[in-house]
Amino acid sequence: MKEQEYFNVADIFGENVFNDSVMRERLPKKTYQKMKEVISQGRELDPETADVVAHEMKEWAIEKGATHYTHWFQPLTGVTAEKHDSFITAPMSNGKVLMSFSGKELIKGEPDASSFPSGGLRATFEARGYTAWDCTSPAFVRQDAAGATLCIPTAFCSYTGEALDQKTPLLRSMEAVSKQSVRLLRLFGNTTSQRVMPSVGAEQEYFIVDRAKYLQRKDLVYTGRTLFGAMPPKGQEMDDHYFGAIRERIAAYMRDVNIELWKLGVSSKTQHNEVAPAQHELAPIYAEANVAVDHNQLIMETLKKVAGRNGLQCLLHEKPFAGVNGSGKHNNWSLVTDDGINLLEPGKTPHDNIQFLLVLACILRAVDEHADLLRESAADVGNDHRLGANEAPPAIISVYLGEQLQDVLTQLIDTGAATHSISGAKLETGVKTLPDFMKDATDRNRTSPFAFTGNKFEFRMVGSQDSVGEPNIVLNTIVAEAFADVCDILEKAEDFDLAVHDLIKQLVTDHQRIVFNGNGYSDAWVEEAERRGLPNIKSMVEAIPALTTDKSIALFERFGVFTKAELESRAEVEYELYAKEINIEAKTMIDIAGKQIIPAVIKYATELGTSINTIKAACDADVSVQTELLVEVSDLLADTKVALAKLQEVVAEGLTMEENESRAKFYHDEVFKAMEELRAPVDALEMLVDKEAWPMPSYGDLIFEV
Repeated sequence: MKEQEYFNVADIFGENVFNDSVMRERLPKKTYQKMKEVISQGRELDPETADVVAHEMKEWAIEKGATHYTHWFQPLTGVTAEKHDSFITAPMSNGKVLMSFSGKELIKGEPDASSFPSGGLRATFEARGYTAWDCTSPAFVRQDAAGATLCIPTAFCSYTGEALDQKTPLLRSMEAVSKQSVRLLRLFGNTTSQRVMPSVGAEQEYFIVDRAKYLQRKDLVYTGRTLFGAMPPKGQEMDDHYFGAIRERIAAYMRDVNIELWKLGVSSKTQHNEVAPAQHELAPIYAEANVAVDHNQLIMETLKKVAGRNGLQCLLHEKPFAGVNGSGKHNNWSLVTDDGINLLEPGKTPHDNIQFLLVLACILRAVDEHADLLRESAADVGNDHRLGANEAPPAIISVYLGEQLQDVLTQLIDTGAATHSISGAKLETGVKTLPDFMKDATDRNRTSPFAFTGNKFEFRMVGSQDSVGEPNIVLNTIVAEAFADVCDILEKAEDFDLAVHDLIKQLVTDHQRIVFNGNGYSDAWVEEAERRGLPNIKSMVEAIPALTTDKSIALFERFGVFTKAELESRAEVEYELYAKEINIEAKTMIDIAGKQIIPAVIKYATELGTSINTIKAACDADVSVQTELLVEVSDLLADTKVALAKLQEVVAEGLTMEENESRAKFYHDEVFKAMEELRAPVDALEMLVDKEAWPMPSYGDLIFEV
């Protein structure tokens, strides 16, 4: 094991980021002030200022070893994209080259838009697309095997202006919720706050396996999850991995990840073992929503890149292993003013905090009115395996408030006024050497998909490999709508105090059905949610239509976040994505079953039959056990062949369908079912066939031998 280098985190944090301190140091004072105004007030960047910033950014990046720059953006593929250009210009007469980078090159790029998902917004022959610098998210230098590259976070849109990415609508939604939040603050006499920013902290779960074993599993290589696999004798039932001591190989990997992230200004804060064997979590400190989304993409890229360097493989799929917990991404969301006020801070006596109660009531209304949209924002193919299991939030959206706020709401509903708040009691441990301390006024509920956790809401549905852009777009927009509607009422009220109290009571009464503090995993909750009229959207295919309802279109168009065409295109992209991913999984199963499993089992059965005949010929021994095993293996082999033929048949049928929605539904209803039917006999065979004869590493090999 290599000797560790010791360092001070403060010395390296943000060293590869063109952040405020770098700009203050390198930019002329006038240019720096203009940049601060552009960033803080949302002003347009003029060409002269852009040229100065670009020159200094280029000089700074070259000092870091950069030879190229790229507009780093987030198309609808679920991953980031980039096109690299060097800083060199045309050669001079003396054979040398100049290194230049203009304000125009900084502000605008032009990647080919025709090959990215657009859902019909762009035809294949319509290639032009633009990337535009998001100057509120700092540029950074990424250092890797390619050298050093200046990465400029950008938005990505088509030639005709439609959003083709996650960043553009996210920035639009941030402006919408800021504008409506400031309206609300003015009603309560706040004249100093100028902007309100959604603050986001995205916890990231992931699995780590040995790369050599990973490469022997074609299902992991092609799809990110195991399509076959029997459970080992031990899984996670002992709960001994959760928060357990981190193994040295993983700890060394985590250290390398942290160093990379800290240099990029990503505040990697918490790391620990998660519930399932080989599963872990990384959590950063909060940042403004667009920066948090960029940082989460950097986290996922870094987790994968550093794993390869350490002979490991990072699995970000929501359910890489059946039978153990899958991975999610908890999206912690709050609203904070530019002068540091958290709108979701209840204070010590939340029943007296009228502004907080109105904000809370608006969020209840937003989540209740648009539960289908919020559910859709966390929908992906991998998450279908996770949501609703006893490891993740159920597919039913509900809000957990805890005992303190639930009591306040009950008072408001029953009497029209809240007169007291439950406060935290002293926690007495019963051990004299341990200090007694004040516990929180409420417990936590890990089964809730949308839980209030002190001064923020934690949306726990998001999939581990997804961008957190979409859920935050939805959260920002639905809350902006709720704020706008209450401001419309209160701005016209003759008696503000009376109107706001009446409005809070009305909102919490009308939307109390969304509040649930109990066990979200229980069957009783499914029945209770149905009685309340809450949607139970179990799959991605069922969730997608929420994007294009008249209600959703009106919501997003009202605040300029999406046009109808953009929403329809996103629905098309998601239907197409679902069908393609299931098709890849099905073809991978067909390939593995036909080329690896069936030949291996035939060879094993043949050798077993030969052994039986040899024993019979040599002596009159009892071979009933061997014969019984041969019969069982042969029967399962026959079942495998039948199931394989059925899967090949339905996949072929699915490929003939042209309409994305119909194809997606067919793959959900028929192809996935056929995949499960093929998996069953194969997993049973794995429990019978000699381990040495089985053609791929087992679950036990993957999750316990890291």
